[in-house]
Amino acid sequence: MDIKKKILIVDDELFFREVLKDILQERFTIIEGKDGEEAVSLSLKHAPDLIILDVEMPRKNGIEACRILKADPETRKIPIILFTARTKKQDLVIGLKAGADDYITKPVCLPEIIARVDAHLRAKDFYSDLEDKDLRFLLEITESISAIRNPMAILRLIVEKMAGIMDIARCSVISINDKGEVIVKASNDLDCQEELILDLRKYPEIQKSIESKQTVVINDIKNDPLMFSVREQTEKLGYNSIIVIPIIKKESVIGTFFLRTASPNKDGITERIYKLCQLIANISANALENATLFESVQAAQDYFEEMSVRDGLTGLYNHRHFFDRLEEEFSRASRYAVPLSLVFFDLDDFKRINDLYGHTQGDQVLKKIGQLVRSIARESDIPARYGGDEFAIILPNTKEDGAFDLASRIHTAILDCEFENFPGEQITVSSGISTFENKNIQSFDELVRLADDGMYKSKNQGKNMVSQA
Repeated sequence: MDIKKKILIVDDELFFREVLKDILQERFTIIEGKDGEEAVSLSLKHAPDLIILDVEMPRKNGIEACRILKADPETRKIPIILFTARTKKQDLVIGLKAGADDYITKPVCLPEIIARVDAHLRAKDFYSDLEDKDLRFLLEITESISAIRNPMAILRLIVEKMAGIMDIARCSVISINDKGEVIVKASNDLDCQEELILDLRKYPEIQKSIESKQTVVINDIKNDPLMFSVREQTEKLGYNSIIVIPIIKKESVIGTFFLRTASPNKDGITERIYKLCQLIANISANALENATLFESVQAAQDYFEEMSVRDGLTGLYNHRHFFDRLEEEFSRASRYAVPLSLVFFDLDDFKRINDLYGHTQGDQVLKKIGQLVRSIARESDIPARYGGDEFAIILPNTKEDGAFDLASRIHTAILDCEFENFPGEQITVSSGISTFENKNIQSFDELVRLADDGMYKSKNQGKNMVSQA
């Protein structure tokens, strides 16, 4: 009969001790303490296999207790997990320096606690069933994914490497999206960009792992009671065993991921496969958390950079960015002897719209114009709000006839548009175009002046037209 390992839980809050005891006492012998002094005395008395310490406690706090325990030869090898509030992250740095082996922040995630406890209580011979190539594989995959900042690339690497080293028919990472759909995010038998939505009724082993947030092992697919509801489908399978492991996050929300492998091995999931999968799940959790954090920070940075060059009302590029890009495009056109065109236009009699309906309604017109311009401009074009009711579009690698065609299409679209809250009103624009070709223009400022001149030529000749200076 196996002797239960001992866990010492030290926290001045009885409720927190009871929560931890409730999820751990079935598998472990639980010893309780309520402050740092008891943490030290109970550790010396009972020699626990693991200590869980809250940082903030009366008399002697968790960090002081940790420092004492790690300095004593009798207790220094006992793993210590610190608990602290999210707002006290500076305590974690001090605690880790004091010798703590791990930390978890409050409010706690119970499956995460179980995963961290299991990780620290593995027997010393945990790696004994692994082969030399497995240890090399773990080192290689740890180094590889630590350098990757794309979560999907990490998932693909994991499933490909796992399938390559183990006797398994399929290795997949499954996720649950916001709609509750179960999706295969990466699998060694799927194309890189392919995702597959699963009918959870056909995968009771995944459903059980989702509900319990625990590892599920099926050693005989055809006879395991859990799989009876899908016996018809399992009869056709070329594998005999399945393991599903939750990939538990540490702090950041990375979604719900499960590592699922299926093996044709008639002996079921061997200790080697089980341990490798557990280790890879732990490695994956940390890598995914870091990658997701990096990706979210990068996305936020990209968003704010993009917003800094956009006009808040129309969504088009702003005046400053327009000139930055025009200078770049003019330099490129001059260097490579390719054409560059510019379209300028503004709304005819826009002041009348503002005077009749108010500036708020006038802003809605400008917003609609921005939408129309974005829908007509090509991907390579650079549309901007030049200022007020004036707009400009940079057209790289475009000759005069191309510029005239685009200006005419914008002119027609605005003319035909029915603007909300303006029954019977028809908005028209006056446009001007200019084109750099064969070094006919010496600077981008001159390109702007000529387009502007063309626009005022349209104004002076009766408005509602496209002109060239």
